[in-house]
Amino acid sequence: MDIKELIERGESQDLEFKESPRLKDEIGETVSAFSNSDGGVVLVGISNSGGVSGVDIGANTLEELANYIKRNTDPQIFPSVKILEIGGKNVVMVEVEESQEKPAFFKNHAYKRVGKTNQMISSSELRKLAKESGEKIYWDERVCEGASLDDIDWEFIKNFFIPRYEKFSESGIAGTPEELLEALSCVKEDKPTNAGILLFGKDPQRFF
Repeated sequence: MDIKELIERGESQDLEFKESPRLKDEIGETVSAFSNSDGGVVLVGISNSGGVSGVDIGANTLEELANYIKRNTDPQIFPSVKILEIGGKNVVMVEVEESQEKPAFFKNHAYKRVGKTNQMISSSELRKLAKESGEKIYWDERVCEGASLDDIDWEFIKNFFIPRYEKFSESGIAGTPEELLEALSCVKEDKPTNAGILLFGKDPQRFF
């Protein structure tokens, strides 16, 4: 969706406006709320009424905001933070995905999205959310942010890993290299996991 159309929609269940990146705690609460629901977008540099006030972007503005969110969330949340230009003014877009591990806390409190507002989740709701979230998903099993199957070293897998795996495996390997990596939790939903990039990535340093 075009950014102007997004702003015209106004604040909603999955869209929040903030005037300044200095409102870090309010942004963090919204990140928690989006993480505990279906995800959402925070636009920084937009007034509550939808006016574009813009923000002054320093050398470390994006990095500082992303690190502040990461440091104060549990499990740690790594939102996508980028700069957009609207009418000659800079706006920061913070994109938040639904957390695979719930509840997601910000500064020891978890929030949920109710319409246009963030509300603190009660103790009973926390227990219910944790139960619904199911079995804990560990870091190495999560999809690697920004990576694709093209970042896997398939030549290494086909020429080195598979022959040795077949030699020492009692049952051998059935299926394709992609199916093998799925069985090893190195590929999930057609994307490499953190473990997949660490073990079989062409250039793991790009991501870690």
